[in-house]
Amino acid sequence: MQQSSTITENPGALVESAVDHCLDVAATWLAWDGRPRVSEDGDRVYTPHKAVRRIADHLIDHLAEVEALLAGVDTMPDGWHASLVTLESDWARFTEQDLTEARQRLRRLARTFSLRLAAAGPETWDRTRGENWSLRRIA
Repeated sequence: MQQSSTITENPGALVESAVDHCLDVAATWLAWDGRPRVSEDGDRVYTPHKAVRRIADHLIDHLAEVEALLAGVDTMPDGWHASLVTLESDWARFTEQDLTEARQRLRRLARTFSLRLAAAGPETWDRTRGENWSLRRIA
């Protein structure tokens, strides 16, 4: 997406749309055969639970960054193990209940992100914030 202060749509709407797309893909995982998918670079493996966890982690991380920037405080250092680590729980079967929980969790996080940007207002979305990204770029 081109970064432009002339775009007046809340960038959080793109986050909500991206989460909906991810959840549409997640709905196809109910028939997962238990074999992980390998990243294109071959460095990481993904399972349905890991993918959902990483999407939630990104939303939490970016929401925390937005809140810190709006509060005028330092952001928290990145201590995530990220996608290089596959947790034991990531290997569990992915069920209808897991999908329902993922939908509830991820849609709430995406909506909270979008509402936070809306409350901050369009005048804040492209503001220069030192070495940090603008709120629009974080979204």
